[in-house]
Amino acid sequence: MIAATLGTFVLAGVLSTFLMLGRSGANVANYSVMESQARRALEEFSQDLRMSSGITWNSASSITLTVPNNYTPTSGVVTYYYDSTAKTFNRRPKDSSTATGTTTFISNVTSFAYSRYDRINNAATLDTTTKRIQLNMTASTANVTRTVPGASNIIVSASFILRNKYAN
Repeated sequence: MIAATLGTFVLAGVLSTFLMLGRSGANVANYSVMESQARRALEEFSQDLRMSSGITWNSASSITLTVPNNYTPTSGVVTYYYDSTAKTFNRRPKDSSTATGTTTFISNVTSFAYSRYDRINNAATLDTTTKRIQLNMTASTANVTRTVPGASNIIVSASFILRNKYAN
């Protein structure tokens, strides 16, 4: 009787440890997916931003860049935007009226903001004075099962300089 009771406690401890390790592994996998999406998005965004020769501020969550020698069929024009309905960060060649060629970088974005600065690090308000852009967003994983808590990741980019754009 005593051995059965002790065996039950040991088995309960082993099962509890196994479940905790499984939940931790799933949480680490969620963070890994979010981190890889964020790295890819920031790499693509920074490459286009550094090469761009012009910027148009469409809204607080959408900018259009003119990138010479890239996106040739669309005259080098690409739009980066946050879709608040779908909660995604996207890139769309040309304008935002067609969905052709849209790339979704990050899903489950819960907050999003661009910041823009002039060449002497003051907050810029005009497209002509914008020389640097910074991106801030928060992404989270969907809580598909009740056993694994959702994970969130705050993403703050470096301040990217538009190297090919003349700023007043």
